[in-house]
Formats: sequence, C-alpha cells, structure tokens
Amino acid sequence: MIRWLVAAIGFCIAATPVLAADPIEIGIGYLGRVGVKAKLSLVELPAENDGLAGARLAIEDNNTTGKFLNQHFTLEEVRLKDNEDVAKAAAALAERSSFIIADLPADELLKAADALRDRGTLLLNAGAIDDRLREQDCRANVIHVAPTRSMLADALAQYLVWKQWKRWLFVVGSHDQDKLYADALRRAATRFGAKIVQERIFEDIGGARRTDSGVTLIQRQMPVFTQQAPAYDVLVAADESEVFASYLPYRTWDPRPVAGSAGLVPTSWHAAQDQWGAIQIQNRFAKLNSRHMTALDMQAWTAARMIGEAASRTKSGDSKAVSDFLKGPDFSIAAFKGRRLTLRDWNLQLRQPILLVDGRMVVSVSPQEGFLHQVSELDTLGADRPETKCKLR
Repeated sequence: MIRWLVAAIGFCIAATPVLAADPIEIGIGYLGRVGVKAKLSLVELPAENDGLAGARLAIEDNNTTGKFLNQHFTLEEVRLKDNEDVAKAAAALAERSSFIIADLPADELLKAADALRDRGTLLLNAGAIDDRLREQDCRANVIHVAPTRSMLADALAQYLVWKQWKRWLFVVGSHDQDKLYADALRRAATRFGAKIVQERIFEDIGGARRTDSGVTLIQRQMPVFTQQAPAYDVLVAADESEVFASYLPYRTWDPRPVAGSAGLVPTSWHAAQDQWGAIQIQNRFAKLNSRHMTALDMQAWTAARMIGEAASRTKSGDSKAVSDFLKGPDFSIAAFKGRRLTLRDWNLQLRQPILLVDGRMVVSVSPQEGFLHQVSELDTLGADRPETKCKLR
C-alpha cells in the first residue's frame, strides 16, 4: 500500500505541468531615415535595409543566448520621412523601447538625445561619425558604436606612415562633410609625421557623368587635374559627398596610389573581412539577406549585441542596470576584430580596430605595429583622454 501511494504521488508530480516564469522582455528600437546615400558606383549602392539587417541578425543572436536566461529581445523599426520630426518620433519609440539604435545625421541625433534626456532611454549611435558628437556636443545618454572621422583618418595615416608614404598630395571636395574629413586627415598627418606637399580643391560644379561620353570625359579630366604636382608618394582624397574620389585610381597624372575616400579606404567593417572568426557572421548574414554585410550593418549588429551582452551579464532587462554596466569598467564585446572592444569612459566612444580595404580585400588593420599608448593601442585612433572636449551631461 505504501509503495503504491509513493508511486501515485510521484506520478501526479511528474504529470503536473511546470509553470515557467514569463521571459523578461527587452525592447530595442531602431530609428533612421527612409532612403539610402547615393554612390558613384552602381555596385556599391546600399540596400534599403542597410543597417537594419545587422540589427535583426543581432536580435537573433541575443535570443539564442537569452533563452537560457529567460530573456527575450525584440526590435521595433521606425523609418522617418523627410517631414517627420525626429524628437517626437524618438519620444514615441521610447515609450516602447528602453534602448534605441540610431542611424541619424549629427543634428538629428542631438535632437533625439535631448528629447530623451529625462526618460532614461539610452541611444546607441550606429551611423554618425562626426567628432563633435563625442567632443563639445557629447551627451551622457548616447553611446557611439560608429567610429569617428578622426579614428578613420588616424587609422589610414598610421598605415601610410608605416609604409613610408609620408608625402601626400591632398585633394578635398567642396562640400561641408568633405571639409570635416579633410580636417581629420590634416590632424592625422601632423600627429603621425606625414607631410601634405600640396592641397587642391575639387569643386563640384554638377553635371552628369553617366552619359555616353562620361568615361572619355573622366579619363581626360583626372590626369589634367592631378598634373604638375610636387613630388608625392600617395594621393589622399577627402570626398564624403561622393563626387570625384572614385574616379582617381588609375587616372592620376603620375603613377601613384590613392587613399582616403577611394583606393585604400578606412572602414569599421568590410565584406572581405574573414579573420578572427568573421567568416561565420559573414556567411550567416549573407544567407539571411542575399547580400554582403556593410559597415553600417556591422555597427548596428554591434549596438544590439552590446545591449544583449550587458543584459546577460547583469541578468536584467532594467534599462538603468544595463546602461550602467555598458558604461562601467567590466563591459567588453567581441566583434570579430581580434580584440575585445570597450568604451572610452570620457566620451562613450567604442574603441575598435579599423580595417583598411581596397574594395576587394582587407589590406591591413590599424592600429599599426609601433604606434604605442600607455593604456590601449586603440586609443591612438581618434581623440585621446587628454585631448577631449567632452563633458558628459
């Protein structure tokens, strides 16, 4: 009888369903503008989901880990049209998401950050590379995953100096963003010992180059534009506006390499990156999206994974706990770049190596050997602590 009673009780316990607690829901928003930036080359035109695709992949990765910790991550995507107010959109998105990945121009990012200052919402900047966002216009509720112009310029300058290509013919576009990149490159040249032997301005006077005579026109124009230059080792171009730089390789008057906005280009990520386990994320991304992973995709992936990493380490979905951990000394994230990435506590910029690519291959990775730093070699890229103008608020 006793044996039968014990067996019956055991059966009842085994048959009773175990009621698991509901998973902790962690909402992440993605805020950007509709449309993509134009490119000179048709093969480089970004996809409509540029950036978003990287964030979506990271949500899958977060949930793979999250299911063991009873955490569930979701992504809400908001794409703004030209006439929509970014501050209102950010405030509305913050009602449903404690973390927002932002792919916005600098001024709009600041508007969104100021609108959310008192809400406890953390913004992760995945797109804007402006140094001022990390310096005089820094905000305590914005973490910067995208590298700065100065980080990109320093990465390029280190390699050119390492190669002993220290004499630069410097060509700058006529648009504001070209001038910002030019400022970063001038600073890098001075910082690492390169010399700008001459600076030239390429004025954007408009006109279509995709015409029947376009190739002939460019073939004649670029050699003439670059002739009679002082002796130089490399032509460095600052052309973020995508007007002329892509036409420079193989068309300069003197046979010289091109770097900067064309030729050898500094970037946070490239489809050719296959070191440090990167081939697995490249393959997974391509399988899901039928295209290659861009720098913006990787920056958005990293931003979403940073939230996932902090949530798993704190075992919490609380926005303050996650934000405090991200900004604290114990945070780091692996991102297939050979080093664990950390935040600079003085301006909330993510330290990261910069790839130097030629369009088909990764040529090198900066920081370069021999450029030393007392804390981290990664701090040889961009504004260092003694240089910062940031006062987080």
